[in-house]
Amino acid sequence: MASPRYPALYQVNTRVWLTELSRTLGRSVGLTEIPDAELDRLAEYGFDWVWLLSVWQTGLQGQRISRTNPQWRHEFEQTLPDLTDADIAGSGFAIARYRVHSELGGDNALAALRKRLRARGMKLMLDFVPNHTAIDHHWVDEHPDYYLAATEPDWIRSPKNYTRVPSGNGTRLMAHGRDPYFDGWPDTLQLDYSNPATQEAMTTELMRIAEQCDGLRCDMAMLLVPSVFERTWGRKTPSFWPTAIARLRAEHPAFCMMAEVYWNMEWELQQQGFDYTYDKGLYDRLRERQPGTIRKHLQAEIAYQDKLVRFLENHDEPRAATTFPGPVHFAAAAITYLAPGLRFFHQGQLEGYLHRISPHLGRGPHESGNDEIRRFYQRLLALLRQPIFRDGAWQLLNCDPGWSGNDSHEHFVVFGWRGLDADLIIVQVNLSDQPSQCHVRLPYPELDGRRWRLHDALREVGYDWRGDDLRGCGLFLDATPWQVAVYSLQQHT
Repeated sequence: MASPRYPALYQVNTRVWLTELSRTLGRSVGLTEIPDAELDRLAEYGFDWVWLLSVWQTGLQGQRISRTNPQWRHEFEQTLPDLTDADIAGSGFAIARYRVHSELGGDNALAALRKRLRARGMKLMLDFVPNHTAIDHHWVDEHPDYYLAATEPDWIRSPKNYTRVPSGNGTRLMAHGRDPYFDGWPDTLQLDYSNPATQEAMTTELMRIAEQCDGLRCDMAMLLVPSVFERTWGRKTPSFWPTAIARLRAEHPAFCMMAEVYWNMEWELQQQGFDYTYDKGLYDRLRERQPGTIRKHLQAEIAYQDKLVRFLENHDEPRAATTFPGPVHFAAAAITYLAPGLRFFHQGQLEGYLHRISPHLGRGPHESGNDEIRRFYQRLLALLRQPIFRDGAWQLLNCDPGWSGNDSHEHFVVFGWRGLDADLIIVQVNLSDQPSQCHVRLPYPELDGRRWRLHDALREVGYDWRGDDLRGCGLFLDATPWQVAVYSLQQHT
């Protein structure tokens, strides 16, 4: 199945999705009972990938911890005022075994769903959580050496990062999974990557999971980088990702590896073999609404940007409709999804839902959404289905002042796309609450000596321009606050 240069991915909270479908259809729905209409809808939107969050087997201990942790429970009650224990399934990232959860239908149900997705031209992505396992993973008894052991002084010094685990007739102290900036996750145990046996066991898991899907989103992938692991745990460790990914690709050359990564380590993880890495940098700059830093961010080499995952929300971030209110949402979305890279959309984002749903929950609140946001994303997804945005050549464009003394050109982010058949599109975003003006010289020689019609696909308006002017003094843009325009250029007779 061929993949475009710039694919689109849709993240689904599997347990929440199946709960909603069960409620709508009035019967229990597992992976095999998902209606064809649901899959058809995702295909019609133009998604190349479907990421099913939280399909793996979780354990009763993780569920108990999720239900009794006061801080987590307070968060769950904010999401679901009518919360019950039955709504708290336990974190999908506290994995007890890499087998599809029995309540979802097991491995065979996933295989059947994957076949249905492929029949519609979509690929399946799943989770891989390399840093830790659930507390009740079978390795805890079978291979305790795979985990980081702790001492009494460790526990006294940092009790939130360690726990006592039953072992034989007593207990052993073991570390919770964590990153170096936060307390440990209390429903997990930390794997010890300084132990070669642990690395081999996780590589074997990776190879086995690759038989069940087309790609993996690797949770907190940078935690396994030797410098980070040593900073967190004080232990030197060999590199895991380059060796493991090389072995994976030897058997599955087209398999896709996507890294959740932060701390400006995106390039390093790309060099270690990942096809895509999260672009939290662009997301943070959009939240700050600073067009200058966004333009600088988009000046990176295109080979690097091609491997970035662009998003406005995911299961870890607040909803885009709350972070980017009103027209700010549309401006941020245009920059995010009309730039190069993998386009990542999250369940509920297209409807404008407001409440983030924790991966610990199996049910979400009922929301009516926002019709204006729905209409915007329908138009945006229609644009993204065009070949120029899937396989074209992208270029950031410079903005000059509209006239002397007017510095509002600094508010713009403008870029161009050239298609394989030489068609051209200019994307303009005024990332400001003020009217703004600028000139943009278009660097396309084929414009010379001809007249052109610029048609805005979002507002259904058009303008006539001489190609010599577009190349000379430049396209004059006079934008209202937060205005987005997507101009296709057509030769005008």
